[in-house]
Amino acid sequence: EDDVTDLKLRYYEQQITLAKHDDKYLDACKHYRQVLDTEAVENNPEQLRAALQRIIYFIILAPYDNEQSDLLHRIHRDSRNSQIPHDAALLNLFTVPELMRWPAVAENYGPHLCETDIFDATENTAGPKAHKRWQDLRKRVIEHNVRVIAKYYTRIHFKRLTELLDLSEEETEKYISDLVVSKTIYAKIDRPARLVSFEKRRDADEVLNEWSGNMKSLLGHLERIDHLITKEEMMARIQPTNKGEKAPTKVR
Repeated sequence: EDDVTDLKLRYYEQQITLAKHDDKYLDACKHYRQVLDTEAVENNPEQLRAALQRIIYFIILAPYDNEQSDLLHRIHRDSRNSQIPHDAALLNLFTVPELMRWPAVAENYGPHLCETDIFDATENTAGPKAHKRWQDLRKRVIEHNVRVIAKYYTRIHFKRLTELLDLSEEETEKYISDLVVSKTIYAKIDRPARLVSFEKRRDADEVLNEWSGNMKSLLGHLERIDHLITKEEMMARIQPTNKGEKAPTKVR
């Protein structure tokens, strides 16, 4: 059994090396999850923490899509993350629809992340991949922020958008364009007006379907209110009155 476990760990170590080399972050995350499930790693606190950290790092680095988002939230619910609170706090930032300022992320988490072999904030010829992953982390933070802004805004002025993203106008336009191409968000840039619109143009069927849904909801609320009023009137009729007092007359 020990030989099988050793072979499994060696196999996934090779798979992780290949995934890192090819910048396949989601694959690297999945391989580390397989490593985490081995008894030898679970019984070794140091190896367990290292595996948990790298699972978080690579799921954050993976490009956003439905699979990445689903796996990220499943990893977030892992109770073992309590053993690595600093990394768990970073992961939590990507699960809530709130803006992250990259300068604050770099200041609060940079020193800790760069202590590992996964990230390097400075360009180092000895570890170019580590520096690239640091740049990709910044990219994921910015992409998260763009998705959050697209969720809360229908239109926003370009100047305000650059302030929220801590980017230049050129970088802002590039990130928005990349997310539109990948179909992560819908956006249109009006250069003369300096506006970005996140509101998708809907056809007549979509508008009618939304109107129909709203009407059904409204009628449901009215029916509920009518039921409550009728109930209150019935309760008022059967309530006993003090002797000699007249029941209050209802005004209609």
